[in-house]
Amino acid sequence: MGDKIDERRFRELMVESSDLQSDAMRSSRTDLNAYVDAAKQSRFESRLNQKAASAKDIMALQTAAGIENLAVFTYNTALTLPFIGGSSALPVVKAFVQMTVKQHTEHGQAFNAAVAKLGGKKQTGTDPKYTPIVQKAAPGLKTPGDVVGLAITLEDVAAQTYTANVGQVSTSDLRQLFASVAGVEAQHRAILLAVQALVGAGLVDQIKLPPDAGKLPAAAGSVGFPAAFYSTTMAAPVAEGAVS
Repeated sequence: MGDKIDERRFRELMVESSDLQSDAMRSSRTDLNAYVDAAKQSRFESRLNQKAASAKDIMALQTAAGIENLAVFTYNTALTLPFIGGSSALPVVKAFVQMTVKQHTEHGQAFNAAVAKLGGKKQTGTDPKYTPIVQKAAPGLKTPGDVVGLAITLEDVAAQTYTANVGQVSTSDLRQLFASVAGVEAQHRAILLAVQALVGAGLVDQIKLPPDAGKLPAAAGSVGFPAAFYSTTMAAPVAEGAVS
């Protein structure tokens, strides 16, 4: 089945994803420096309000780092499965998982760097709510569809959490950081939803670029974007992954 994959086109897709990731990480470094500088200018607001805002920001960043750490753990676990990381794996799926591990690692590092700059404790653990869910699901990951379904949930939680954080943190710079990373997570979810649809329809051979348009399900063009506006109903509370 591997000889049906258009590796050149898939590499182009990964380049596009890497470009989005690079933009998000470059924005995060600029925004974090500006945020820390702004946080030092207490003459524009009371020290009490500034301290409260900073504490909430730190918790949001710690929670985000825990979600990213869990995503890295989950994808690395998937790579140990023969149908994801082994010789029998679809090249596109394996390459996507490897790239996504790298991106989630960078996200976690960015969030923890922000925590450290604000004087907080880095979050080195995984999200307390979803870690047991992943641990319970791990023994039952028997097919690519199982892995994709679990990954969709984690990417959705991440994207929804960071989208919600945009309205919860205290500065425009930090809002830009969360918005930038949320875009990357939403892209991951869209790709996984497309893969899930093809696997569910028995069209594994169409997990390639370009696919055979005549063989695709009718919803192929919209399955990756099921809603016009991103929901935040699954967003993690700001303090969910906070550490002190």
